[in-house]
Amino acid sequence: MENFIKVLIIFIICSVITPKAQAFDEITEEMFETTHKDEVFLALTSDETPAVENQEENIISEETQKKRLFNFDFDDDDDGLMDNADFDFEIFKIFDREKVISEDTLFGKIVNSDITRTDVTTFLLQDDLTFNYEKGPISRIHAYGAYRGNLNMIWDSNYSTDYDNNLTQVGVFGSFRNPDYKFKFAANPIPKGGLNYIDRFVSDAYFVNTSIPNHQLVAGYSRVQTSVEGGASTYVLPFVARSQIARNFSNVKSLSLKAIGNYQYLDYNLSVGSAGRYITSGMPGAEFNGWVNLKPFGNRSKKYGKLVLGGGFNGGHNRIDYAVATGYIGYHHKKLWTNFEASVADGYSGYNGISKNEAGGWAATLGWKFNPHFQLLGRVDQFDPNRNMSNDLRNEYTIGINWFIKGQALKIMLNYVFCDSQNRQDSHKIILATQIVL
Repeated sequence: MENFIKVLIIFIICSVITPKAQAFDEITEEMFETTHKDEVFLALTSDETPAVENQEENIISEETQKKRLFNFDFDDDDDGLMDNADFDFEIFKIFDREKVISEDTLFGKIVNSDITRTDVTTFLLQDDLTFNYEKGPISRIHAYGAYRGNLNMIWDSNYSTDYDNNLTQVGVFGSFRNPDYKFKFAANPIPKGGLNYIDRFVSDAYFVNTSIPNHQLVAGYSRVQTSVEGGASTYVLPFVARSQIARNFSNVKSLSLKAIGNYQYLDYNLSVGSAGRYITSGMPGAEFNGWVNLKPFGNRSKKYGKLVLGGGFNGGHNRIDYAVATGYIGYHHKKLWTNFEASVADGYSGYNGISKNEAGGWAATLGWKFNPHFQLLGRVDQFDPNRNMSNDLRNEYTIGINWFIKGQALKIMLNYVFCDSQNRQDSHKIILATQIVL
């Protein structure tokens, strides 16, 4: 019974925490071949050589197991936080790869899946939910479902808790018979207060053309690249909440035409379209958005890491004229990831609404990934809602821990946030979030 419990514990640890789990029969064999204190053996021969060999194998096996559980010397293959140019290209590369169907059970497929990347959205059942068609205009689709919820504990003058259904989404990536034409549609079926159901329901609805090398031409309702974090997918955010400049100046979508370029040393994302933020907004005014990245070391340098120098402009008219300029510096090398982003606005149209104020802010983030599954992060974040007024700065200090059980497809996030405002009461927050993407 004791050995059975040991076998079960080792199996769970190796299956869930390590990226490449041992098979159950291998673990069992190792368990019974490993010597234990006060364990008695019956010697069948006088030859001691097999015993010595077994001891050496046991030592090697223990060392291998420790490396799997506590792999602090790994070479991370992630790119940190991608902007839209990198992210859009990478997500369709993953979609285009050949699927491999496992004969394992549903639970076994999830437990034994080898998912460690955290810089792009990953899916627990991508191969099983990808379907190829021999006839008709569509050649392939990949369906997915996602859920993300937050438990928020807030201390200010009082203590309060609430649970936020941050995201419940179903969607599909698709490819037409001509592989240069693709599409994505995503829907949020859970209603949200303050929005009509259609505006909340449609999350993404766009077509992509990849006939020009190193380019994507996008038409439809998609995310606006006002900043790196503001333009990033919700699924790959390093913290539960975006920075203040991302929440106020960006984190929006619009109907537009985009040209996205992705090269070794240069990325760009240019778009023109509606200044409306929802699928039913129509054309309240026009909007231009442009973003350019320079990568001095290329897409990835094993020796020097990845350095990104970026900047962009978002301007248009939606009841008011608005203009937002943003600069970005990001660096990623092995376990280290850090960035700095600053914005200045003369009016803005972001997730929290439209404002004619002259505002500004910045955010600096530092992260360290101990192994492919555990990451520690810290962020200092400042927002000035009106640069023409004094004593209104809002500062947020965030510490976060990310447990990537299966990359971004299955993760747990724990954040502590201290809000220090000049004209508001200070507060403390502890946020526990879970995310699953099938």
